[in-house]
Amino acid sequence: MPPPRPPRPAAPVIRLRILATSDLHVQIPPHDYYRDRPLPGMGLAQAAHLIRALRAEAANCLLFDNGDFLQGTPLGDYLAELRPPTPAAPHPMVAAMNLLGYDAGTLGNHEFNYGLPFLRAALAGAAFPLVSANLHPIGDEPPLAPPHLLLDRQMRDAAGAVHRLRIGVTGFLPPQVTMWDRTHLAGRFATSDILTAARRQVAALRAAGADLVVALSHSGIGAAGAGAGTENVTLDLAGVAGIDAVIAGHSHLVFPDPAFAGIPGVDVAGGRLRGTPAVMPGHSGSHVGVIELELRRGAGGWQVAAGHGRALSPAALGAEPAEDVLAAAAADHAATRARLSQVVGHSRAALHSHFALTHDSAAVRLIAQAQAAHVARALAGGPFGGLPVLAAAAPFKSGGHGGQDHYTDVPAGAITLRDLADISPYPNRIAAVVLTGAQLRAWLEHASGIFRRLVPGRQDQPLIDPDTPGYHFDLIEGLRYTIDLTRPFRRASDPGEPGRIRDLHHRGRPVDPAARFVLATNSYRAAGGGGFPGTGAGTGLDVGQATIREVIAAHLAATGPFAPPAAPVWRFAPLPGTSALFDTGPAAARLPTPAGVTPVGPTAQGFLRLRLRF
Repeated sequence: MPPPRPPRPAAPVIRLRILATSDLHVQIPPHDYYRDRPLPGMGLAQAAHLIRALRAEAANCLLFDNGDFLQGTPLGDYLAELRPPTPAAPHPMVAAMNLLGYDAGTLGNHEFNYGLPFLRAALAGAAFPLVSANLHPIGDEPPLAPPHLLLDRQMRDAAGAVHRLRIGVTGFLPPQVTMWDRTHLAGRFATSDILTAARRQVAALRAAGADLVVALSHSGIGAAGAGAGTENVTLDLAGVAGIDAVIAGHSHLVFPDPAFAGIPGVDVAGGRLRGTPAVMPGHSGSHVGVIELELRRGAGGWQVAAGHGRALSPAALGAEPAEDVLAAAAADHAATRARLSQVVGHSRAALHSHFALTHDSAAVRLIAQAQAAHVARALAGGPFGGLPVLAAAAPFKSGGHGGQDHYTDVPAGAITLRDLADISPYPNRIAAVVLTGAQLRAWLEHASGIFRRLVPGRQDQPLIDPDTPGYHFDLIEGLRYTIDLTRPFRRASDPGEPGRIRDLHHRGRPVDPAARFVLATNSYRAAGGGGFPGTGAGTGLDVGQATIREVIAAHLAATGPFAPPAAPVWRFAPLPGTSALFDTGPAAARLPTPAGVTPVGPTAQGFLRLRLRF
């Protein structure tokens, strides 16, 4: 009788932990630069202890960043304007990331806000590689990052044996970046569709011997089946064959989270998108994404046998800020705080955005009036100097996905650079376009899409569409108009439908659809951001390169203390017996409530719910 065969050895099993950050936005210390106070639970310094603890308890671990790390706080603005990075003094965010030992990262859309020279100087200090698969240099422009890379790592299996794994990494950004930052990118870089680029790069990585492919997707989790060029396509990206793990971002949300429950292809409990382990780690260091993979080696090589994603909050787990990461930004942090305290003007009224989606906002009107004054001076005596100058502006901070503290809140009195950063937090520049009266009406109609349609006589209807950002609700200074919420939102593709904008007047007269106007706005909007009519390539006028903050500061210096006009730009059409509910920040409780508004109470998310009667 032959001796029994020895048992076949079990297939090796490697457990790999992937850690991820996204949308850090130069939030290094847990500090609120707009209020000059601590910001518990936020910042890379706070997340650093959690990252290190998670790495220490895993035999095999990789750390990635998902983009938007170079812009987003006044610290980032200070660096871009006054202290650009050098080899001797690297960008503090890059220095902090070097301390944490990132394995790789990708570029987000906000990396380009300060221009390509600044971006290249900042990236030169990175001790980790970056990838960007759907950003393509034009002509002789040097690339910023390769489309993919292979990381060769020694991994230890469950039995202690060491194996060589080749991890393929590729990354993507919204193709709209060439529109949003057209000033910096036109003629130098182009973008392509995320899914098309992904299929090409995954095939190339597999052909190069990748055992595993990780996709760094600076794109949100949008609806499935979107068309080419769509901004938020991570759900579809997760279904691309050959991708083993996905890190999402851009929209500042958290996944897994119950907010995504019920969406086809989304497994909240398992932390998977279309069956692929995935995570979205919030923003500003609010969360660390964790993907756990179990890899088994078979006849075809290493395969993902199991995996799931989760998002952990450093604050919830009691992590303290890491001293070495704080030190990387200490000098620039102190200089930023000092600079922000400089007084640039005064206001006789509080400048806040707590009611900016339902009533006239003094903060928004200050932006608009400053823009109009600048553009009128810039165009005086030129071919467009005889046209009426109007100005479009929106509340940049109005809650929503930004949370209950995401509001402008500047008291009456002295206005500092810190307050200007609160009023206008993005590095947008002044811009202007020429529009007809019909386009002005379409612009306002487009802005009114933030509101839901109301049924007359019904009580406590939801007012705001949560998927429309507040910074797309433009008012136009120089016009007077009414918004009728009983009418459906009319898209530009539905010209036959009656719109919501009624009684549109300029200087007391109905706006002639054929009349021409100059509309002052910002560079993001003029480039096509938000999809407003009459914007995009070739539409802008030359009105200089001043930032919106510089424009506001100059306006305050020229005109003295700001006093908002008594007459509102717009109002809702009366709807007797009708009410709607909307949320604002809890700080609004100390402010006088506008006409028709009464408090309801706090929400589970920390907002203050209000009732509006029409």
